[in-house]
Amino acid sequence: MTYITIPLLILGLILLISGAEALIRGASQLAAALGISPLIIGLTVVAYGTSAPELVIGIVSNLIGQTDVAIGNIVGSNIFNILLVLGLSALIMPLTVSPQVIRLDVPIMILASILMLIASLDGVINRIEGTILVSGVILYTVFLIDQSRHETQDVKKEYTKEYSTTASATSSLTWVLNLALLGGGFGLLVIGSNLLVTNAVTIAEFMGISELVIGLTIVAAGTSLPEVATSIVASLKGERDIAIGNIIGSSIFNILAVLGVTSIVANGIPISGQTLHFDIPVMIAATVSCLPIFFTGNVVSRWEGALLFSYYIAYMVYLFLLSSKSIELPIFSSVVLGVIIPLTILVLSLSMIRAIRKQVYNME
Repeated sequence: MTYITIPLLILGLILLISGAEALIRGASQLAAALGISPLIIGLTVVAYGTSAPELVIGIVSNLIGQTDVAIGNIVGSNIFNILLVLGLSALIMPLTVSPQVIRLDVPIMILASILMLIASLDGVINRIEGTILVSGVILYTVFLIDQSRHETQDVKKEYTKEYSTTASATSSLTWVLNLALLGGGFGLLVIGSNLLVTNAVTIAEFMGISELVIGLTIVAAGTSLPEVATSIVASLKGERDIAIGNIIGSSIFNILAVLGVTSIVANGIPISGQTLHFDIPVMIAATVSCLPIFFTGNVVSRWEGALLFSYYIAYMVYLFLLSSKSIELPIFSSVVLGVIIPLTILVLSLSMIRAIRKQVYNME
């Protein structure tokens, strides 16, 4: 590790975020110029575009032999999205959840997470399993486009306000500029991902931290910054469908598309014991927790956002204690598993029962 390692890592992060932003802007404007509705742009181009860093990081990491960084980035990004990004967004402004998210998108996110666990049981996610995952994201995207025709006017106005374009977008100059944004954004993603992965691994080796932990923390947080910006800004603007849709859509895309494409390109991704027995179960627990939280009154309240955020802090503390081989780790694990998690399950169960009783009472 040299004195320029950290500056290069930060530069890679900046290039990665800038590339994602340019890619999203260029693709959104081109899609709008082609007559694609702002709603579909928001549901597909933007939600998937914010996951472009994870995709490039996954492919680059595998090509240079850093497979732990690749899988850690995917799992860590989903944990980051749900616990931290959703938690912070709800802390800023309670988020109203649409019925489709509860009935369809969250169950698909949970199913995708379970599929990842099943595919990982033999210690590797191979090309065939990757192809199945990619087929899933194609079907999901087609379904989203079909569903967008039935969205309410309020949702359509929200996406139109955020992702609409002007009539001048069809001019030749604008086409050239948007294509330049698209190409330039992709180039920045590739350069930034190389810098980020290479220097993150250098730091991990210097500090004695595993590449997996670096992928779960620094790389995952860095590649998820587009989701942070999109969801928090949307929450501040009151555009709650965009805030939640971006988080859930990106989490689904990370597993089905990023993991699927990466495993196809790399001819399989090896899964470590820690990832299989701890990190993937944590990711599944985070996704499953969305269902009761979203279900209770169709709102993610501030206290629920604080709960999600506090779990992310607990997860970071666990990774720190694990990587430092701290003697406090067994105590911390016992408190979390024996006290905090059971209390959370109890509180969420009571909230769900109360919500169900309210719905039954209203039906009567």
